[in-house]
Amino acid sequence: MKKSFNKQLERSFREHWDRPALSNYHGAVTTYAQLAEKIAKIHIMFESCHVKKGDKIAICSKNQATWPVAFLASMTYGAVPVPILNEFKPGSIHHIVNHSDSIVLFVGDNIWDSISMPEMPGVEACFNLNSLELVYYKSDVYHGLFTHIDEVFKSRYPSFSSADLNYYQDSPDELAMISYTSGSTGFSKGVMLPYRSLAFNVAFAYRAEPHMNEQSRMVAMLPTAHMYGLLFDLLYEMNIGAHVVFITRLPSPRVVMQAMDEIKPDAVVLVPMIIEKIYKTTLLPIISKKRIKWFLSVPRVNRVILNNIHKEMMKAFGGNFKEVLVGGAPLNREVEAFMRRIRFPFTVGYGMTECGPILTYIPHTEARLYSCGKPVKDISMRVDSPDPARTPGEILVKGPNVFLGYYKNEEATRAAFDEEGWFHTGDMGVMDKDGYLYLKGRCKSMILGPSGQNIYPEEIESSLNNLPYVGESLVIDDGGVLTALIYPDFALMEEEGLEREQVLRILEEEVQTVNITFPEYYAVKKVEIYPEEFEKTPKRNIKRYLYQR
Repeated sequence: MKKSFNKQLERSFREHWDRPALSNYHGAVTTYAQLAEKIAKIHIMFESCHVKKGDKIAICSKNQATWPVAFLASMTYGAVPVPILNEFKPGSIHHIVNHSDSIVLFVGDNIWDSISMPEMPGVEACFNLNSLELVYYKSDVYHGLFTHIDEVFKSRYPSFSSADLNYYQDSPDELAMISYTSGSTGFSKGVMLPYRSLAFNVAFAYRAEPHMNEQSRMVAMLPTAHMYGLLFDLLYEMNIGAHVVFITRLPSPRVVMQAMDEIKPDAVVLVPMIIEKIYKTTLLPIISKKRIKWFLSVPRVNRVILNNIHKEMMKAFGGNFKEVLVGGAPLNREVEAFMRRIRFPFTVGYGMTECGPILTYIPHTEARLYSCGKPVKDISMRVDSPDPARTPGEILVKGPNVFLGYYKNEEATRAAFDEEGWFHTGDMGVMDKDGYLYLKGRCKSMILGPSGQNIYPEEIESSLNNLPYVGESLVIDDGGVLTALIYPDFALMEEEGLEREQVLRILEEEVQTVNITFPEYYAVKKVEIYPEEFEKTPKRNIKRYLYQR
């Protein structure tokens, strides 16, 4: 934990100099040597244009192999990278760049076409992240240097080699980066993460994926601007000299499966949406057939069928991995139960941007149904409840991975920590006697029942989302009436020739079957068809605050 994070990267680059480091799916490969050369050129630009240690560098682009170049160049120079999720609207991007005091901006093609530089007066220069070309500058110094950067580089490094690397030596408590949250309850906050948080998460990855090494390959499909993807799809791999392949398109199940089959990654990191879509579109139609249902009721035949499904699932993810780590949001309970039933090697973790992100994990061999594991090594965690094993309470944590506070937001920082130094996560859960954590939902999304009972809408939505014709759902309190807003599967409706009113009647009947599985105070009393997909965060969580009544 006391070692310099940047010096660890420097060591890895030296040791893996000629090995592949980065590439886009079906694109050219960048070696660690080529990555180091690109970083060195950006360092020269920063130095010559008086970028100081601690200055903020904003990065906003879709996933691509040049994204890490900007991030790593900023951090190893001693600047503070500010990743911005490219799904943010232009107004939010302007706000984050300004609020973070960023003076240099790296943007992808799609972002450059939508933003306005006059709206970001503090930015001195802007680079196109696809080509690493200068597209905006205030001072001619930037333009002149950029035009001759190859000559300047050759002059400084006549024969560039690993011996020329000398990255910024950071300290554990020093600010490493600012990550702006994409929360479902309101406007983004700038999470200030120290180097110790990044080091902690990389050390965790070493323990969780000990089989990975310099020969390993990783498919990066999560947003690299989000902590989950940044740490476990990129920074850990850069530390061990692995090869990261970026999926640059929206990672639909079909694209993901195709990439997995070709690349055969040594580890798989997913958000629930991917595995849930595979279950709903591929597996559920098969196991719902009357003939298959009958076979599944026969014990010996049951095992044969489930073993065959297991083999196909392993093959679908490339067959070269030891375990699938699912995180970023709760996994649908029906999907989780089925995946356990076929003995698919997956585990569900829990984390937060404020913790860089990991908080709980357990190997799939020790996992328990519907649990997100135990607090990882060196994390202190408790549930703020008189009976933590039965009565949900807010999850509180302490540890070396916990953030420094919210950038330029002392009020929010004070609210996040109590007098004893516990960070209040805002998540509700219970913890059993063995230390396994079970999430219930967000504090702010909890609904108070008619007699004061706590209702966690996420639990109901998990069941509703598996109903026929349901694309997605949102359970709200509409004047004391528990109401399910349902965005239907319009494609399936059209395929089966069903009108909206017909689907509504079907859904109302199906919801009654869901109500039976919950306590009476959890019962959904009203169903409404919602005409369009719910607005979401880049993590695909619904922005609940937009739909409260």
